[in-house]
Amino acid sequence: MKQETKNWVLVSSIQKETKPIDLEMISPQISILVDEWQSQGRIMWSGTFDNQVSSMAVFEATEQEAKEFFKKYEKICSGILTYEMYQWDAMPILSVLSN
Repeated sequence: MKQETKNWVLVSSIQKETKPIDLEMISPQISILVDEWQSQGRIMWSGTFDNQVSSMAVFEATEQEAKEFFKKYEKICSGILTYEMYQWDAMPILSVLSN
């Protein structure tokens, strides 16, 4: 039985202590992670907010696929970015935008 895909949102922000060199270190790794995702025929839309400190990625996946992607993302970004992943239907949009 095929698992149901759902829409997921990954919201990230640069931590105050993060230095430009830290971002330079993780950027290629994040690009590879997204390329791997898309090379499997999966779609992901992403971009930064106007403040250039926060970004958002929207993608479709099963719960298991989303958790696996998040685990890889967390391994790359831990200590450099703050990040949260939400299922789109359950996403507290107003509280995310107020942060």
